[in-house]
Amino acid sequence: MDSPFDVLHLDPDADDEAVKQAYRRRVKEAHPDHGGSKAEFQRVRAAYEAIKAGETLPESWPEPEVEQATEPEDQDPLVEYLDYEVLADNGWELTDEDLFEKAAAANLDGEDYGQFRVEERDTLLEAAEEHGFTWPFSCRGGACANCAVAVVEGDLSLPVSHVLPSEMTDRGIRLSCVGEPITDDLKVVYNVKHLPALDELRLPPGPYEWASDD
Repeated sequence: MDSPFDVLHLDPDADDEAVKQAYRRRVKEAHPDHGGSKAEFQRVRAAYEAIKAGETLPESWPEPEVEQATEPEDQDPLVEYLDYEVLADNGWELTDEDLFEKAAAANLDGEDYGQFRVEERDTLLEAAEEHGFTWPFSCRGGACANCAVAVVEGDLSLPVSHVLPSEMTDRGIRLSCVGEPITDDLKVVYNVKHLPALDELRLPPGPYEWASDD
C-alpha cells in the first residue's frame, strides 16, 4: 500500500515546507476540474493529514470530513463561504442583505456553507483546498474567471494584473486563486463563474500553469 509520502510524491525525510508545497501540487493534479476525481482529491487530502499527524494511511480510504471552524482559536482571517449554486435552489439572490443569515439557518451541507481560517500568505483558493474543498479554478494566475468569488463582506486582495473588468471589481468580484484576505473577517460566495458578465472570461478546465508554485 502506498505511504502518505508516496501519495504526495515525497521522500520520507521531507520537511514541513516541502510537504505543504507537494500537497498544493498534488491537489491541483487531483482536482476534478483538471482531470482528477473527488476520490483522488480526498486521498491526497488524507495523505497530507496523515503526514501532519505522524500516522500511516488506512487500507481503505474513508472520505475525510470537511473542516468547519465554528469557534476557531487562532487569529488568522475567518472566511464564511457559500456556494452560488444553492442560491437558485432556495430562492435567494446574491444581493440579499440577509443572505448569509439565511444560509446559516438552512442546515446546508458543509461543502455549500461554512467557515474556515486562512493562514498567512495563503490565497483563498489554497486555504479552501487545505480544508478539503474542491473549489473551481483553471489558470491559478488571475488570467481567467473560473475561480471568481463574490465578496459580500470584508475584502480580498487583487493584483494589478488580472482579467476582471472594473465593473465586476466594483461589484465585489475577486479571484480566489490570487486573492488573500485583507480583513479579519470575510464573507464570500464562491463558484460565481457562471454569472453572465463572466462568461467570456472563463477557460475550459485543464492543466493551465500561468502561476508558478511559491
